[in-house]
Amino acid sequence: MRVFLAGATGAIGRPLVRLLIADGHQVTAMTRSPAKVDALRAAGADPVVADALNPTAVMSAVADARPDTVINQLTAIPSRLDPRKIERDFALTDRLRTEGTRILIEAAQAAGAERMIAQSIVLVYAPGPPGTVHTESDPVNVNPHKSYQRTGGALVELERQVLGSGGQVLRYGYFYGPGSAISRAGSIGGDVSRRRLPIVGGGTGVWSFIHVEDAARATVATLANETAGAYNIVDDEPAPVAEWIPALADALGAPRPLRVPALLARPLAGGYGIESMTKSQGASNALAKRELGWQPSFPSWREGFRRGLG
Repeated sequence: MRVFLAGATGAIGRPLVRLLIADGHQVTAMTRSPAKVDALRAAGADPVVADALNPTAVMSAVADARPDTVINQLTAIPSRLDPRKIERDFALTDRLRTEGTRILIEAAQAAGAERMIAQSIVLVYAPGPPGTVHTESDPVNVNPHKSYQRTGGALVELERQVLGSGGQVLRYGYFYGPGSAISRAGSIGGDVSRRRLPIVGGGTGVWSFIHVEDAARATVATLANETAGAYNIVDDEPAPVAEWIPALADALGAPRPLRVPALLARPLAGGYGIESMTKSQGASNALAKRELGWQPSFPSWREGFRRGLG
């Protein structure tokens, strides 16, 4: 298959290029950085340099590639996030998820591509009752917390555009593994090692994780399934904050994390940080397993943290 991959050098883009090539696909890999062209070519892809927010450049790049499928992995997330300033840190990513997605869909349709597969995240769901593990039939959050309003809205808009064009949305869990923030070299790994990431409140928020290699493998598996819709790409075990932060510390050989009351943590964590530590909810991968024929190689973050941090 001819695949056009936008966002080919991010945490998931790098393993995705490798797996697509290994699976026999012809990959045109788009990057905004000329410095990354040689690495993409060495991996076996046909690199192209384009600004994802430049309609003329994207239209030309996609037209030249003549892809069967376009994969949208566009993000520009800083290596270190400030939870008090999420909208600042996600400003460019929000534009990529709205304007960039629209440009890419128009280019794909003009080039005759059959479909688009796009990156979303499980944070898109509207909060359910305590203990909810979200399935793909649950509603998305059209009224996110004010500290996350524009960024949450950008996710909803990305999904609206992609699903409306007959494409597929992959709602990834939190990435961990090489190249991600949750790794030995990543910002969250560093904070845990230095005892700078405490458990806030009761640590009752629940996260769903996915190793970057497993996320890439699920994306490749999606190429064999042409049914439009959304899939949760997460591991088998939703992870309470009170459990996963100590497990990550143990995997890194770090001291046990501190515990901080939510009221005291708010000035440093902001509203978004408090929400994610105390109220976030997990997601189920049952549909992706059934319809994509995919199984995570790390079924649980517990094993993944021990063996897959890089």
